[in-house]
Amino acid sequence: MSDTMLNKEIKLLKEGNRRFVSGKSNDIADASNTRRLLFENGQSPFAVILGCSDSRVPPEIIFDQGLGQIFTVRNAGNVADAVATGSVEYAVEHLHATLVVVLGHTKCGAVAAAASGADFGENIGAIIAEIKSDVDENIKNTVSKLKESPILKKFKEDGALQIIGAKYDLKTGVVTFLDEN
Repeated sequence: MSDTMLNKEIKLLKEGNRRFVSGKSNDIADASNTRRLLFENGQSPFAVILGCSDSRVPPEIIFDQGLGQIFTVRNAGNVADAVATGSVEYAVEHLHATLVVVLGHTKCGAVAAAASGADFGENIGAIIAEIKSDVDENIKNTVSKLKESPILKKFKEDGALQIIGAKYDLKTGVVTFLDEN
């Protein structure tokens, strides 16, 4: 896939975020036709968003995208554990998504927990162990981990996939893309 096509997909997300921030999101209240088509034809999202589970950061809303447009994988701290990475691989290999965005956000509780050094027990501790104590570093770390996946690496080397990081500002609603190379 050409850089132009990949840049088009980033542009779609940026335009959607601008609509969201300006309060002029698309009205997708009547999604019955889209839902029917997705049921009949299956999904083919153009992007995968690996984001934090934080209820203030719903990717479909902040990027103003409708049903079937993005494949969303969420967990606390937007970590690339085996389950999240496998979900991203599935979306790229089987659904033909060509853009992966690791979406972190300001005031992330999981990142703050990692920075605190406190003991959170086995399950939360497993998440915290994966998280870097700075939001931007955590995003970059997750991007790097995804780029190590043999499946994603192959698509990236073939020019059919771009993996980038982005940060959502809870106060302004603006998404900043960290690296588009």
